[in-house]
Amino acid sequence: MADYIKLEIVTPEKAVVSENVKTVIAPGSCGEFGILPGHTTFLTTLNIGALRYVDKNGTERKIFINGGFAEALPDKVTVLAESSERRRDIDVERARRAMERAEKRLGEDDAQKKDIDVIRAKAAMARAMHRLRIVESINH
Repeated sequence: MADYIKLEIVTPEKAVVSENVKTVIAPGSCGEFGILPGHTTFLTTLNIGALRYVDKNGTERKIFINGGFAEALPDKVTVLAESSERRRDIDVERARRAMERAEKRLGEDDAQKKDIDVIRAKAAMARAMHRLRIVESINH
C-alpha cells in the first residue's frame, strides 16, 4: 500500500490544491469522513466547512470548502467544490463583514424579515463562520 494519496481540490475558477498527502478529513453531507491511502472507492456530496489534510511533512492544513463533491479512490481524492480557499487566501475583513450583514438580516423583526431570504442569510453566515474559524485556528 502506498504511503500517500493524491489530493486535488478544484473549483470552476482554479485548482486550489494538488499534492500528495497522508490523510484527508472532509465535511461530508452525512458527517465528517476521513480517507487514508488504500481507501475504498466512493463518491459523496460535501457541506460547507473545513477540509483538513496532513501533508507529506506531517503538518495539518485546512482549506475552506463551500460544498461540492468528493471522489475517493485508493490512491487519489478529488474534490470539486463550488468555491474553496486556502487559509492564507481568506479575506478576514470580508468574512467579518459578511458575518455582520447576515447577523443583521437574521436579527431583524418578522415584518422586515419577510423581504429577506433567510436561507441565503444563514448560508452566508455559515460560510463566514467557517472561514473565520479556519483563519483563527492554530494550524495552517
